[in-house]
Amino acid sequence: MKHFRFSFAFTALCLALGWWWGVEGTKPLIEVMTLVVILGVLEISLSFDNAVVNASVLKDMDERWQRYFLTWGILIAVFGMRLVFPVLIVAVTTGQDPGTVIDMALHDPDEYSHHLETSHIEVSAFGGTFLLLIFLTFIFDESKTLHWLGKVEAKLADIGKLQSVEIVIALLALLFAQMFLPVEDQVGALIYGLCGVILFVMIDSLSSSLNPESADAVKRGGAMGFIYLEVLDASFSFDGVLGAFAITNDIVIIMLGLAIGAMYVRSMTVYLVRVGTLEEYAFLEHGAHYAIGALAVIMLLAMTIEIHEVLTGLIGVTLIGLSLVSSIIYKRETAVVRKAPRRL
Repeated sequence: MKHFRFSFAFTALCLALGWWWGVEGTKPLIEVMTLVVILGVLEISLSFDNAVVNASVLKDMDERWQRYFLTWGILIAVFGMRLVFPVLIVAVTTGQDPGTVIDMALHDPDEYSHHLETSHIEVSAFGGTFLLLIFLTFIFDESKTLHWLGKVEAKLADIGKLQSVEIVIALLALLFAQMFLPVEDQVGALIYGLCGVILFVMIDSLSSSLNPESADAVKRGGAMGFIYLEVLDASFSFDGVLGAFAITNDIVIIMLGLAIGAMYVRSMTVYLVRVGTLEEYAFLEHGAHYAIGALAVIMLLAMTIEIHEVLTGLIGVTLIGLSLVSSIIYKRETAVVRKAPRRL
């Protein structure tokens, strides 16, 4: 429980702020407190796979960058990605200055949520391509020796021998997805989708230039890993923000609820790293990456069809749950093999 102490304290603070907002605002106090709790639970359920992937990157970071992630990273996740990031999106898509957008969010939440929802195409294109590249890079990693799906995954890993195959597939997926959009939205989807590809390639290229022999370790181990995690968190968080507006349009309640959820996701990340869960359960990281792949596909599909956030969360939790079961079975089987007596 020690890994969650700060989250418990932060939850108490957010609930106290929610109490104050309920007393000062027009909504009934019990409604405000209930909404804050519901949004916190929603964020945790939607971001559990994010915590597993965060842990897979964080475990390879040195202690200094781990501290940065758990201090500055928390501030960026709670206030940057859950409050500032949506405001900036609305400001860019509407051409208004951030101050005007903040005023809109506080005093005209219906208009704010409308603008936020209309920008979902651009955000889905950016997040979808970025997350798809994370998934494809993991699947096409020819250096992997352990495969959750056995021969099928091993064959997919062999495809990684083709140079930049994951980028080609991501671009083809983006081109295919934008074909079903109205003509006026196609250019925006392409631009933002290409931005997601460019950002991923930049992080990967900078890692390679720092140390060509261990680019992945560099990407995971320092500044590149920090940026990588924050962009990953941004891609996950917007899904939760849009889902929150389906529950309430009060920006203060949304920020408090999502902040609680984000803090518990950070605590779960720390717990997974400190306890060594990823090493103990061999396929847990596989399940998280498949969940990311599913989320990437959902985000690209969401540009043209409406997909409920609960379905997104259920798919992620199901994939991680299946990988956990597979890990337990694998652990028992390998233990039996080790204990089996040797034949003379």
